[in-house]
Amino acid sequence: MSKLSSAAATLFAASLLPALAFASSDEAWDEMRADVSAKCLAAVADSIENPAAAIDPFGSERFGLALVSGKPKGADGKVSYICVYDKQTKAAEIGSELTDEMLKGLK
Repeated sequence: MSKLSSAAATLFAASLLPALAFASSDEAWDEMRADVSAKCLAAVADSIENPAAAIDPFGSERFGLALVSGKPKGADGKVSYICVYDKQTKAAEIGSELTDEMLKGLK
């Protein structure tokens, strides 16, 4: 193999490394989803009785995403919160309370 073709092969192989680095196993995705669920449920623990989380299976490139819903503590009805989980810092934040009335048009 000539030096030029060897260098070209090396360059091509190196160009594939970033794509391989971003590939994740099913186990890694499951762990991320479990952490999103745990952190998002903890973020609403003071506001919602027995909250339930619907987890976006993969989220966005930077964030895990969830919709957390349940009965507000000390009140009737149902509320939901959008939860955003930073995949790098593993911190979760919730948005404002979304009432059933606000979500009515989505049904």
